[in-house]
Amino acid sequence: MLKRIAMLSAHTSPLEQPGDGDAGGMNVYVLELSRQLASRGIEVEIFTRATSRHQPQTVDAEPGIRVHHVAAGPFEGLQKNDLPSQLCSFVRDVLRAEVEREPGHFDLVHSHYWLSGQVGTVARERWNVPLVHTMHTMAKVKNAMLAEGDSAEPIGRIYGEEEIVRYADRLIANTAEERRELIEMYDAEPERVAVVHPGVDLEVFRSGRQAQARATLGVPDDAAVLMFAGRIQPLKAPDVVLKAAAQLLDRDPTLRGRLVVAIVGGASGAGLDQPTFLADLSEELGIRGVVRLVPTVSQAVLADWYAAASVVCVPSHNESFGLVAIEAQACGTPVVAARVGGLSTAVSDGVTGVLVDGHDPADYAAALHPLLTDPELRDAMGDKAVRHAESFGWDVTAERTLRVYEEAIESHRESQGEQQA
Repeated sequence: MLKRIAMLSAHTSPLEQPGDGDAGGMNVYVLELSRQLASRGIEVEIFTRATSRHQPQTVDAEPGIRVHHVAAGPFEGLQKNDLPSQLCSFVRDVLRAEVEREPGHFDLVHSHYWLSGQVGTVARERWNVPLVHTMHTMAKVKNAMLAEGDSAEPIGRIYGEEEIVRYADRLIANTAEERRELIEMYDAEPERVAVVHPGVDLEVFRSGRQAQARATLGVPDDAAVLMFAGRIQPLKAPDVVLKAAAQLLDRDPTLRGRLVVAIVGGASGAGLDQPTFLADLSEELGIRGVVRLVPTVSQAVLADWYAAASVVCVPSHNESFGLVAIEAQACGTPVVAARVGGLSTAVSDGVTGVLVDGHDPADYAAALHPLLTDPELRDAMGDKAVRHAESFGWDVTAERTLRVYEEAIESHRESQGEQQA
């Protein structure tokens, strides 16, 4: 029976606020999955890198969930690309967690993102337990879809991901498309790659409260609200939303008195180099008066913004899944998104939203305009969006993940038997 799991999230803590720095959908994934596992009586110990000397070494975040802040390199000032050089220190402290306990303390390791996967391959060998890995994003895929101003992922990451694919007992792909990429681009064995969609908290993200949310946020009742949520960096393409908004106002001047463009999130990655980029672009486009730049907010406030929105735009150059799209739909808001990665799964094209090929602002303006100006269309898509999102509850994700864990344990047991024979 599965009793205790080591969850590795090296570069970003699930306790950090999503939408700022490197915190995003993966943080939500790790925490929500851990909650589901803990509710089923499985203890989860999460290992993440300490980013402040003031953080306690361990935190009992919730019943059944313990977070270890591992000292690995300088606490402050390290960027994600600096972290590979600190993995030796991280591995040392993770392995020490087992040494200080009875043998067989952990039944399984689940690592998230390639940095954690590197640690996971060592823990798998030392602890003699199965390794399950979730990529979340992949270097080869990102490099094939680089946004202007973004840097290519380094070759060291590609080698690291290829090693993880070779050693992991099971790989979890967010979508069938990601599974195909793992098999075709990384030579993953098909029988070792399972598809498990991420979930959404259907209690936090709920529909039927647009008027209440608008009143809470100070948004006029009759506003046409175009929303973007996510980390502010070239990969997420928030500039496309602003450029599309400018074209919308040129195309339909009557929107100027009603349009509200809400950009919710904090700078990350290459976006840290230009912290005023979106404000400057808004001025340049002549739309600063309709744009609200909202810093990173809590999940509850984010849900209010989704509920208040007329349409949410997700024009990312790549998304392994696109949690924003599912969260928005759970709130009854249709989504206009790029036809890339997991967004093709997250959004039902023509039913719960619209998928757009490429990143031309004119194409997004054309897709957004009907949803901003036709209440009947918006309501019809919003109703279907809620039903679509209901199939992505975290309880479903947890049950499917547990099946993958069982397969990994059985596979690992068989491989150990073969080695001993």
